[in-house]
Amino acid sequence: MNSMSLTTLERGKTTIDAAALEALSAQLRGKVLREGDGAYDEARSVWNAMIDRRPGLIVRCAGAADVIAAVNLARENRLLVAVRGGGHNIAGSAVCDGGLMIDLSPMKSVRVDPPTRRVWVEPGATLADVDLETQAFGLAIPTGINSTTGISGLTLGGGFGWLTRKFGLTIDNLLSADVVTADGKLLRVSQTENPDLFWALRGGGGNFGVVTAFEFKLHRVGPQVLSGLVVHPFADAQDVLREYRDALELAPDELTCWVVMRQAPPLPFLPAEWHGKEVLVLAMCYCGDLQEGKRATKRLRAIGTPIVDVVGPNPFAGWQQAFDPLLTSGARNYWKSHDFTGLSDSAIEVVTAAIPRLPGPECEIFLGHVGGAAGRVKADATAFPQRSAHFVMNVHARWREPEMDKTCIDWARGIYEAAKPYAAGTAYVNFMPEDEVDRVEAAYGDNYRRLLEIKQRYDPLNLFRMNQNLRPRENLQAA
Repeated sequence: MNSMSLTTLERGKTTIDAAALEALSAQLRGKVLREGDGAYDEARSVWNAMIDRRPGLIVRCAGAADVIAAVNLARENRLLVAVRGGGHNIAGSAVCDGGLMIDLSPMKSVRVDPPTRRVWVEPGATLADVDLETQAFGLAIPTGINSTTGISGLTLGGGFGWLTRKFGLTIDNLLSADVVTADGKLLRVSQTENPDLFWALRGGGGNFGVVTAFEFKLHRVGPQVLSGLVVHPFADAQDVLREYRDALELAPDELTCWVVMRQAPPLPFLPAEWHGKEVLVLAMCYCGDLQEGKRATKRLRAIGTPIVDVVGPNPFAGWQQAFDPLLTSGARNYWKSHDFTGLSDSAIEVVTAAIPRLPGPECEIFLGHVGGAAGRVKADATAFPQRSAHFVMNVHARWREPEMDKTCIDWARGIYEAAKPYAAGTAYVNFMPEDEVDRVEAAYGDNYRRLLEIKQRYDPLNLFRMNQNLRPRENLQAA
């Protein structure tokens, strides 16, 4: 193995000699990849096709010992570091140019203990990996809505989806984690072991180390849930949204209903004359008793005159994958998001005005319905602070042609600016693109100062900076 030049934290270059690279390779159960190796392009490819970066070196880890070796190499040589779990992050933080990429994707173990309702998950697992194992025992973790998402990034940013109102955020169900910190130590964190780091990991992103294992508590869910779509003509969107908002005021925690506004894909249950036309979709899931679910969803399903209603019993693991065909890898993506404490008439007017101006057939706006159990956790109990938000808007620009970049990005930014006066001012870090570094402090609110202090304690070098970054020294001086 020849010596090589790698990018440093200061974006300069340093040379790693052949002996050091051979020593690294000898320590690993996994593999070292460099440009030209057969698996290199696969390892550096991520979900968002706008991200096309070329790491100087990739360490594909097989376990915690591999992670420790990679972190030590990075620290000792002040290398720019990216950490890849599922590779689904909108900002593309899993990949760096010229530096060291720590690839956790081979680490996919999911081990369920049914009697204690516990599950241990490695950081390369996707939500589908987790669901398939846990649902074999009628158990689940509250996670996201796209099964190809990685468990690691979702958890570290907070994590919400169909089960959040009943069982809390993903981080509210995290019991412990194993973390390799910047000094190369493997720490166990929980409420009683390194509790400051445990607090920070629950919402603070990848700022504090590399998680090599998660322990979650599980809940009885499924195997079937009442779920599905009610599709409305977009001409009725404002009336539907106002009734939707009012119906949710009395919704039980078991019921979650999200809104999607877009051009209708060619779904088999949708009349062909609606394919490609603007629609509003109510996507709902009731995670309790099926008969109770029919009663709980009755008001939402009675809204307006829908084109089609396909709500019914479905396997929970299958419902978790329902939106996967619309979110496959290979497309260019850009997101802008807001939290709302309520869905005001003004906010409804802003989001509905944007749909007739969709720049492409894959662009959409969705409104995530949260609150419930997640909203009853104190804002300072975890690093994730926005517990009062009941709706999360994500403007999802998605397209294929690079020449459409400006049009699609400008569309998303325009909606974001128009909705800003009606928003809470906080943000969900997992929805923030790489150009939103100025929103990090607002995203954490009153928890920001404490996060900076923990970052300074565990990563004063800011080795882990390819994320929604907390810069320890400079920010502590200014805070």
